[in-house]
Amino acid sequence: MQITTAAARLLAVLGPTNTGKTHFAMERMLAHASGMIGFPLRLLARENYDRAVRLKGAGQVALITGEEKIVPPGARYFLCTVESMPREHDVAFLGVDEIQMCADPDRGHIFTDRLLHARGRQETVFMGAETIKPLIKRLVPEAEFLSRPRFSTLAYTGPKKITRLPPRSAIVAFSTAEVYSIAELVRRQRGGAAVVLGALSPRTRNAQVALYQEGDVDYLVATDAIGMGLNMDVDHVAFAATRKFDGRHLRALVPTELAQIAGRAGRHMNDGTFGTTADIGPLDAETVAGIENHTFEPLDSIFWRNPQLRFDSVAALRKSLAQRPHGRGLVKARPADDEIILKTLAANPDVAALAGQPDTVRLLWDVCRIPDFGGVLSDGHARLLARLYRFLLADGSAAGTGRLPTDWIAAQVGRIERTDGDIETLIQRIANIRTWTYIAHRADWLDDAAHWQERTRRAEDKLSDALHERLTQRFVDRRSAKLVSRMKEGLELLAAVKSSGEVIVEGHAVGRLKGFQFDADPDDIGAAAKAVGAAALRALQNEIPRRLRALEADSPEAFTLADGGVILWHDNPIARLAPGHTVLRPLVAPLPASLLDGEQTQRLRRLLVQWLGGHLEHHFKPLIAAQDAALPGPARGIVYRLTEALGSLARAEALDQIAALTPPDRRALRALGIRIGRRSVFIPALLKPAAVRLRGILWAVRQRVRLIPMPPDPGRVSLALSAHLPHAYYDAIGFQPFETVALRVDILERLAAEAWNASGHGPFAPSAHMLSITGCTADSLNEVLRALGYRQTPRDGTMLFERAPKQHRKRKAVNRKRRANDSAPSPFAKLKDLKARP
Repeated sequence: MQITTAAARLLAVLGPTNTGKTHFAMERMLAHASGMIGFPLRLLARENYDRAVRLKGAGQVALITGEEKIVPPGARYFLCTVESMPREHDVAFLGVDEIQMCADPDRGHIFTDRLLHARGRQETVFMGAETIKPLIKRLVPEAEFLSRPRFSTLAYTGPKKITRLPPRSAIVAFSTAEVYSIAELVRRQRGGAAVVLGALSPRTRNAQVALYQEGDVDYLVATDAIGMGLNMDVDHVAFAATRKFDGRHLRALVPTELAQIAGRAGRHMNDGTFGTTADIGPLDAETVAGIENHTFEPLDSIFWRNPQLRFDSVAALRKSLAQRPHGRGLVKARPADDEIILKTLAANPDVAALAGQPDTVRLLWDVCRIPDFGGVLSDGHARLLARLYRFLLADGSAAGTGRLPTDWIAAQVGRIERTDGDIETLIQRIANIRTWTYIAHRADWLDDAAHWQERTRRAEDKLSDALHERLTQRFVDRRSAKLVSRMKEGLELLAAVKSSGEVIVEGHAVGRLKGFQFDADPDDIGAAAKAVGAAALRALQNEIPRRLRALEADSPEAFTLADGGVILWHDNPIARLAPGHTVLRPLVAPLPASLLDGEQTQRLRRLLVQWLGGHLEHHFKPLIAAQDAALPGPARGIVYRLTEALGSLARAEALDQIAALTPPDRRALRALGIRIGRRSVFIPALLKPAAVRLRGILWAVRQRVRLIPMPPDPGRVSLALSAHLPHAYYDAIGFQPFETVALRVDILERLAAEAWNASGHGPFAPSAHMLSITGCTADSLNEVLRALGYRQTPRDGTMLFERAPKQHRKRKAVNRKRRANDSAPSPFAKLKDLKARP
């Protein structure tokens, strides 16, 4: 790796996830005579090392990370973690992946150093997000840019319950406790989940991902560790949290971080979706738009730490680490883990006494850079490094010539490589062994480095396999294996039905009897599904007759009519309404249930028809009483029209019948609860919330509409019209629709009366009381008044309403024509009385 400021070509390949940036860089590197790429994760470096070996052969490819070093003598291509990129190698091609991590508070200064100084002889490529483009332009003006569009689309689907997430979903949380809790829920509801945490070793992580990739489980529960380096067939990413503890404090994730994780959904040309779990609610619209369109605010600064360190003394080293940057867009990085450990060890009198010369200060810095893979910078890690430093300088050895005692290393490693214990114990041991793997690759510190490299690698593999087994045992349901085993043995599966309706096979819940329908548990898939279904049906054959007898003996309160025209029994759907001869006499159709025979289905239908009749009679009592009343022809006609309209209709639709009514007819209708108003004929009792809801259901059944709108909230007297609903729906529930608003008919009558009275004194302005009773906006009220026949006229700078005279003249002409044509007495002569009405 050249440390220079010039190169033949410097290219920044920028774009969102799933754009092929890494694939592009690998092809460019392998086309050169030599090359090196730095990756943000050991996992990524290893994955691309394996790919390069397949293409170029093991003798030409090297892997260099903090814990692994595979460097053949003739290696020409180097796959590294960014921190481990060797400076001494001069290569034709050099690349750095995820270059936007220059803005990472913990590791950003390392990426910034590579951005500013690392170059290939012939070509340098930085891969990352578009957000860093302005800073690259400013800090590396010679850079060319290549934008890579995402291969597939990424779409937001909103919040969903965890139990309703589609298969091939990744659920993301930001603490181990949250991941475990969600994985337990998924295991109970969906059979199992793979688990990915940042604390897992690459081997364990790969094994868990393989569990998901191979279809053993359909769900992955992870931290933001999946944001980089894991290529999986994920269709949907669901965020169970949008805040995380970053090692210093709890903070909200920025949109670019959410996008990095959400981008794992979809692969190559396959589209993906993202959303949240129901517990945290939806993402805000701006964040969603940014993730879907890959548009984010550009970075305005990146982190920098002085790469030119001084080793004259510990104080000089710490002072050089504290130096501030001078370039615009560079900000000083917060103290990294190595700097924090240096401060701790420098306060140790024994260590301070040894670090008196430049070479011993340099050695102390090398020791401080040994990672704590547990990520907690514990006192135990500091004590380990202090003791290691003293061993390396034991007996006055010159820096770099001391060796770690073999028996001490053996004791340390031997204590760690045990595989007993729970998940947390194994995770901690893997973190500890990874530290020793790092140390083992310092060949100048050990007598037999190769031996310890092999032993620590084997220990890590053994611990990783044990951890994978523990995770699988805890978060994957093995019941299918048990059921298949019994089937292979030729044993009949034992089944029963609980009083709650839960169906049990071999001690496992496999579904639930809802009403007379069996809903099988979707977890029971694969080879056991058919046998489980057969066993469940045998148990249900005895349960169905008992359940039908219980239904027949139950009280009317056990049944309800739900939205959609579905009849529920104890909240379980058992039948659906269908259009009948009249709107108030719908048919009852039991839901398809293979568990019921023909005779049982008829028994169920008869009982439900009887219940429905009583239910409708209770809620439509005034209308049904009017149907049964002895009324003369015109009054019967009005009742018939009201019945078809479910309790209210526009007056204009019944003018002839109204005109034919005698005063006794009117009194009879009034006694039945029927009101004839200026604009409507209606039954006030059928405008109550329960009746309005039932009217909406009956209208939808009559019109064969399955998706029934939600009824108005109790107390609502005006509704904004929906473009998706016909005016007939509003008429059916007792609201008269206008252009943009619908008013409940009784409120419309009150408004019409007030407007008529106000107009009797000349032009008028809508009063506050009119707004109050209608519950609508001023614009909507003006719209209704215009529809009632009033016109707006300006008066002294104010728009007032007055009666429209043209409309009155037209009505008078019509009345005169009718009187001229009436040669004999007729009930329709009563229409002349209407001239005093609006």
